[in-house]
Formats: sequence, C-alpha cells, structure tokens
Amino acid sequence: MRKRIITPVQKQKPSSNEYWLDLEKISEVEISSEDKAYPIEFALLPNQGNNGWRATEPGEQTIRLLFSVPQTLEKIYLSFEETQIERTQEYLLRWFPDNGQTFQEILRQQWNFNPQGSMCEIEEHYLGLSSVTIFELIIIPDINGGDNLACLKQLRLS
Repeated sequence: MRKRIITPVQKQKPSSNEYWLDLEKISEVEISSEDKAYPIEFALLPNQGNNGWRATEPGEQTIRLLFSVPQTLEKIYLSFEETQIERTQEYLLRWFPDNGQTFQEILRQQWNFNPQGSMCEIEEHYLGLSSVTIFELIIIPDINGGDNLACLKQLRLS
C-alpha cells in the first residue's frame, strides 16, 4: 500500500495584497459595548495595533456595520483569541438587504477555547452576497453563561 503523510493546511492572516473593503470609508459601526483600551477600530481597520476589540460587559455582544451604499460581500475573515479562560464561544453572522427590515442568517458557529492548546480561532467564509446594507456579527462569549467578555482580534470583508 502506498501512503504519505500530509501537512495540515495552516490558516493564514489575511494577505496585505488581498483587497479588503475600507470599512472606515464605506460604513458606520454600531457596537453594544466597548473597552476604551480595545476599541472596535483595532479589529476593523488595518494598522491599528494587534489588540483587537473587547467588550466591557459580559454576555452577548453585537457588532453591526451599516453601509452607506449597498455592498457585495464575497468573503469574510474573522480572528478570535482567548489565552486565559477555557470556554465555548458562539458567533452568528447575518445580513440585511433592506436597511434592517429583514435579516438573513449566514451561519452560526461554536469554538472551544483552551489556554493549553486552542487559543486562536481563524475563519474564512465565502459569502457571495449582494445588496448588503447591514452586516452583523453577534458573539456569545460563553454558551454556558459565564461572565466572560466577548473579543474580536480581526474582521475583514471583501
């Protein structure tokens, strides 16, 4: 029998050569909570540091992007990091084609963070959406109801 060992594909940070939307110019952001030391700009804008965004209050948090002109979204890159606490996080992505009248869920996903091994979650989702007026990321930092804070290392859209 012929066989070979293959190396798992490592997820990479988004390439600086890749075209990402300039969220600062094309959108307004609404957030349910924000730690002043970890503002949302750190997660949404390039070259803003490496700390990302963090909520100030435990529980479910919402990050909502309101586009000034409807957008076509092909891809989303998400990065989360938890180095201190073992927990199961859930996030939900959804979009609105009509300025908030109706939403369509894209996906709901869970991840188990463990400081001894699984500290980083990196996801790339291919969307193929058009006429997006609002894009939402909802984070439940601990599905077991703990007092953990939601955080987001990076979010990019193309």
